[in-house]
Amino acid sequence: MASVEKLNILLVGAGGREHAIAWRLAQSDRVQHIFVAPGNGGTSNGSKITNVDIGVSEFSKLTEFALQNKIDLVIPGPEQPIVEGIQGVFKKVGIPCFGPSPKAAQMEGSKAFSKDFMKKHNIPTAAYENFTDYGKAKAYVESVNHKVVLKASGLAAGKGVLMPENKQEALDGLKTIMIDKEFGDAGSEVVIEECLEGEELSFLAFADGYTVIPMPPAQDHKRALDGDLGPNTGGMGCYAPTPIGTKSLIEEVKRTILQPTIDGMRRDGFPFVGMLFTGIMLTASGPKVLEYNVRFGDPETEVVLPLLSDDTDLAEILMACVEGRLDSVAITIKNAFAATVIIASGGYPGSYPKGKVITLPEASNDVMIFHAGTAIKDNQLVTAGGRVLAVSAVANTLREAVDKAYAGVKSVKFDQMYYRNDIAHRAFKYADQDAKKTGLSYADAGVSIDAGNLLVEKIKPLVKSTKRVGADSDIGGFGGIFDLKAAGFRDPILVSATDGIGTKLKIAQECNIHDTVGIDLVAMNVNDLIVQGAEPLFFLDYFACGKLEVEVGKDFVAGVVEGCLQSGCALVGGETAEMPGLYALGDYDGAGFTVGAVEREKILPRMELMKAGDVVLGLASSGVHSNGFSLVRKIVESQPGLNYHSPCPWNKEKTLGEGLLVPTRIYVKQLLPVVQKDLIKGMAHITGGGFLENIPRVMPKDLAVIVDAKSYDLPPIFKWLKQAGGLSAHEMSRTFNCGIGMIIVADRENVAEITS
Repeated sequence: MASVEKLNILLVGAGGREHAIAWRLAQSDRVQHIFVAPGNGGTSNGSKITNVDIGVSEFSKLTEFALQNKIDLVIPGPEQPIVEGIQGVFKKVGIPCFGPSPKAAQMEGSKAFSKDFMKKHNIPTAAYENFTDYGKAKAYVESVNHKVVLKASGLAAGKGVLMPENKQEALDGLKTIMIDKEFGDAGSEVVIEECLEGEELSFLAFADGYTVIPMPPAQDHKRALDGDLGPNTGGMGCYAPTPIGTKSLIEEVKRTILQPTIDGMRRDGFPFVGMLFTGIMLTASGPKVLEYNVRFGDPETEVVLPLLSDDTDLAEILMACVEGRLDSVAITIKNAFAATVIIASGGYPGSYPKGKVITLPEASNDVMIFHAGTAIKDNQLVTAGGRVLAVSAVANTLREAVDKAYAGVKSVKFDQMYYRNDIAHRAFKYADQDAKKTGLSYADAGVSIDAGNLLVEKIKPLVKSTKRVGADSDIGGFGGIFDLKAAGFRDPILVSATDGIGTKLKIAQECNIHDTVGIDLVAMNVNDLIVQGAEPLFFLDYFACGKLEVEVGKDFVAGVVEGCLQSGCALVGGETAEMPGLYALGDYDGAGFTVGAVEREKILPRMELMKAGDVVLGLASSGVHSNGFSLVRKIVESQPGLNYHSPCPWNKEKTLGEGLLVPTRIYVKQLLPVVQKDLIKGMAHITGGGFLENIPRVMPKDLAVIVDAKSYDLPPIFKWLKQAGGLSAHEMSRTFNCGIGMIIVADRENVAEITS
């Protein structure tokens, strides 16, 4: 790296997190000095570290100090000054801050805000409702039949989350938050969400507003006592990496949660710069967000920073974030494990004594002791908080790291100290289970039978809703059954169709919107049946992916179900294929197959009845439908600064992706009555090939058709595609439906009845 100016850094905070950050920054050649305000006993001396007696929210004093001491970078540690707007304060005086803007800080400052954000951007999280009215919140709790989690929306020092075991506890907890004001104004609004089950993980990720780079996921231990018993705390220890935090899981979390979060915040006008802390619950249906914090976590910071490789410069990473160039720096992680054990004062998280003299061991390269609630009094190190010290160790194995950390803990002495004795117990449980395994499983190859079974359970009630006469829509058997006689057919001809969705799927995957393309899939098939006069009877779908994400699969099938309901056919079966190595993570494809029936004498088209002078009627499309998207995507990519999350050029109330993902119109219920009255001679579904290739398919060769393009207004979406792509009228009419998704050939005398 080229010679650069030395950095003076102001680190705001007084906990173990701040000591760990200062410890790591002091190793950087770029750093001249680190001032910690107010700091603690651990940051009180050092060749590069000095405490400053200024509180974390004393912004005027902090800015005055920063200007006088030529501070180059401010790093706020705790949440309070971040939410109160410290970044904006220093921005006004021209000093960069590794932390989010006041608006971006709402992701932690308001749980209601963050939940609404996740819903808007399709980021997986628990189902929820926000309430400011106690009566309505109480009625909601009484109405639900699942366990809930109660969250005070505002900041509550990490203690504003209640996890009731039953409905009465939930009602009592709600009163505690909203009426008794246990958490003060933080409880003026409450988030009530579905209780998720699974393993929790903490992701700390550097972000510059565009790029996001996660550290190894850590697992915290929130409960005060061994066995995850006792009251909640700020955290009694953690470890990283975790056995369940596999490479594929990290990639999935980055793709489905972290990157969409960073992109969504930027697109909503408050780009995130700083450390994004995301609490994840790894459920049976995939990772879901529990909460966001907008800062370094504690004690996660004490466990992940020691895992940075010796040649990774934390100061350079932080400067790259504030300068918007995170993708220019290398962040490498040691091939090792780290464990952190918190030593607390007796009584924590309740009341506890202060001023107890602390005795520490000699410094060691193997064990780091980060100070949290400590102070220097009469030249002695004494306790000054609930969580007093964080003892961290790094080793080649997790067991070795944990043993080293506990050896360090046992060398610390102060009156009434206590700590948990089972940090990383979940990881060791997994290790014991793995040791008992013999041979490989299908899951080891990347295929989850459990995920497939869970998907089936989630979609069963959806599929059941498509039941119709002739089919019961039960799934899980070896085949679907349909009773033509029960459906009322006398002398039927069966008609089949099969089709896919095409590259419209790429846009759905980019936008994380998966429930509309299932409608497209059904539409592309059943519209091909109705043009032959056939009533759609049943449908089967095929969903193929590299890794089955249950919620994505459920959303896709929900779209298929909606398409079946719109067309009156039963979803009688399908196939979900998980094929790691064939599809990339996050990619999937869908195909459909449908069967319909028509009485023999009513098969269309009736070309022998068509004659010169017959009328061709056009039925409006809902948009591009599902053909021509390779060209659509090419046009979008050719427009500077445009992406699928940009405002839609023809409808500013939507994003471009939402505008393009409007599902294909299904014409079955609109057309079936006039087909059964013998009012139609033929129909053409306008798909790939547009007018030029589809209309001739249903007409005798001795007849031609005149399409009066001036008889209707070209919809705005097609005007934009034509203009942005520089497309000729010929190219438009042979690629897109141009606003007409179906045409009808009929005798002129029947037009009035058909259109009525």
